[in-house]
Amino acid sequence: MPGCGKSTVGRHLARQLGLRYADSDTEIERRLGMPIREFFSAHGEEAFRDAEATVIDELTATSGQVLATGGGAILRPANRDALHGRTQVFYLRSTPEDLHRRLRHDTQRPLLQVADPLRRLRELYRERDPLYRRTAHFVIEATRPSVNALVGMVLMQLELAGLVNPDQVPSPVGSARAPG
Repeated sequence: MPGCGKSTVGRHLARQLGLRYADSDTEIERRLGMPIREFFSAHGEEAFRDAEATVIDELTATSGQVLATGGGAILRPANRDALHGRTQVFYLRSTPEDLHRRLRHDTQRPLLQVADPLRRLRELYRERDPLYRRTAHFVIEATRPSVNALVGMVLMQLELAGLVNPDQVPSPVGSARAPG
């Protein structure tokens, strides 16, 4: 969902793992030569989703990175398949109410520039939560934890799944290895 911390957690996680960080929205903006909000306004959501699908297909074919995607990336089956089949997907789950608290002053997210952003977040959540859950390998409750705690939770899940060696991953600065 928008505002759950994907980009921030992704950057910190990449640093902890010594991997490259990629953000699909940043790559889309680079290719389009304009902010997503402007492209969205000028060309519509469908054209944006087409560009997004191309970028996600390319980014998921690259290993050795942590990838953050836009919240709507899972709307297309091809994106869900690429993400689930080629990567380890973490769904940072937050309630619409918590997201609203975080995003109530945001003017950059096109889908939230409406009269009632909380209602819109609830609609998005109803539509997307089942898709996020189907795509994800791991669900992390992200309603209140700090960035360091979220990174710790992700690292712990990767370690438990045998996807990273715990002896080679330093503890996130300022947090314990196993949050809680």
